[in-house]
Amino acid sequence: MLQKVKTTVRILSLFFLIPRLGHAQKSDSLLAEANLENVVAYAMKHQPMIQQSIIDQNTTETTIKSKLADWYPQLNFNYNVIHNFALLPNYAFGNVVRFGVNNTSLGQFAFSQNIFNRDVFLASKTKTQVRIQAAQNTSANKINLAVNVTKAFYDVLATQEQIKVGQGDIIRLKQSLKTAYDQYEGGLVDKIDYKRATITLSNTMATLKSNQELLKYKVEYLKSLMGYPTEGRLKISYDTLQMENEIQLDTVQQVDYTNRIDYKLLSTQRSLQEANIKYNQWSYLPTVALTGSYNFYFLGLKQVPNPTTTNPNATQLVTSNKVGDLYKNNNAYSLAMLTVNVPIFQGGKRTANIRQQKWQLKRLDWDIKNLKNNVNAQYTQAMAAYKANLISYQSLRQNVELAKEVYDIVQLQYKTGIKTYLEVITAETDFRTARINYYNALYTLLASKIDVQYALGQINY
Repeated sequence: MLQKVKTTVRILSLFFLIPRLGHAQKSDSLLAEANLENVVAYAMKHQPMIQQSIIDQNTTETTIKSKLADWYPQLNFNYNVIHNFALLPNYAFGNVVRFGVNNTSLGQFAFSQNIFNRDVFLASKTKTQVRIQAAQNTSANKINLAVNVTKAFYDVLATQEQIKVGQGDIIRLKQSLKTAYDQYEGGLVDKIDYKRATITLSNTMATLKSNQELLKYKVEYLKSLMGYPTEGRLKISYDTLQMENEIQLDTVQQVDYTNRIDYKLLSTQRSLQEANIKYNQWSYLPTVALTGSYNFYFLGLKQVPNPTTTNPNATQLVTSNKVGDLYKNNNAYSLAMLTVNVPIFQGGKRTANIRQQKWQLKRLDWDIKNLKNNVNAQYTQAMAAYKANLISYQSLRQNVELAKEVYDIVQLQYKTGIKTYLEVITAETDFRTARINYYNALYTLLASKIDVQYALGQINY
C-alpha cells in the first residue's frame, strides 16, 4: 500500500513539473534585458535568415566533400542472375542455331580511379573560394540584419520617449486645466482659458494614444527582425547618457571600398568566374580513367556421364535448370582497362562556352567598378546626413533647456495674472515640441552613424 502511495505522489509531481519545465524553456528564449547589444546578439542567434545562411554553409561544405570524393578510388559490387527462357539464336555454318546455358549469374567487384576529370579538378581548385563565398554570404546577411535591427531599436526608443513626453504633458495640462477652471469659477478670467486647456489636453491625449498604438507595431517589427517569439514580452532598456556619448564619429575618415562585404563577395565571385573559364578551356583535354574488375561468373551446368566414351569415369557438362547447380561452376575472370576519352569536334560548343564565361568575367568587372562609384556616393550621402543631424541635435539639445525655462516663467506669470493662458499653451507646445525633436534628433543621429559605419565597411560579423 505504501509503495502505491509513493508511486502516485511521483506521478502527480511529474504532472505538475512538466508545465513548469515548459515555462522555463520558454523563458530561456526571452530576453531579461533588451538593450541594443543583447537585441542584436539575439537576432544573430534566432533570426531565420541567419540560420538558413548557416545551413547553406554546412550544405556547401558537404557538397565540396561530395565532389572531392570522386578523386578517391571507387569500389562497387554488382550482382545479377539471368534465366533464359529461350537461348540466344546465332548463325553458324549456314544454319541458325541456339546455344548457351539457361541460367547464368555474375558477381563483380568493379574498381575505378579518375586520373584526370575536369569536373573533379574544378572542385579541387575552387573549394577554398567556395567556402569563403558561403561564409561571406552569411556575413553579409548578419551585417544587414545588425543595421536593420539597430535602426528599428532606435525607432522604438524614439516612440517610447514621445510617449513619456506625452504622459508628462498630460499631468501638467490636467493641473493647468484645474487652475484655469478655478480661476474661472473665482471670476478672475473668462471661460476661454479653461476651454483652451481642455482642447490642448484632448489633443495631447489623442497624440499619446496614437503613439502608443504606433509603438505596438514598431515593437512587433523589431521582434520579427530578431526572430523573437510573438507572444514574448520585449522590455527595451537603454541609457540615454551612454547613447549621447556614442554619437561621436571621426568625420575625416577615407572610404575604402575593399572593406565592404559586397566588394569581398564580388571579388570571390570573380575568382570563381576565372576558374569557370579555365574549366571550359579544359574541355579540350582528354578524360582519363583507370577501371578494373574481378568477376565471379557462374554457368548453370551439371556434370553427367559421357556416353561417347568407354571410360566409365568420364563426364561431360550439360545445361541444368536447377538453382542448386548454378553455383557449382565458377568461371572467374578479371580485367583492367585504361580509358582515354579525347574530344575532337563538338560543333564549336567549347569555344562558345569559353567566350560566354569571359563575357561573364567582364560583366563582373563592371559590377566592381559600379560598386566603387556607389560606395563613394553612399559614403558621401551618409556622412552629409550625419553632419546635418549632428548640428540639428546640438541645436535641439539647447532648445530643450530654453523651452523649459520659458515655460516655467510663463506658467508662473500666468498664475500671477501677468500672462494670458494662450501664452501658456504656446510655451507648453514649444516645450513639448523641443523635447520630442531632441529625442528624435538623437536617435536619427545614431541611425545615421550606423549608415556611415556601414558605408565604410566597419560593421563586421
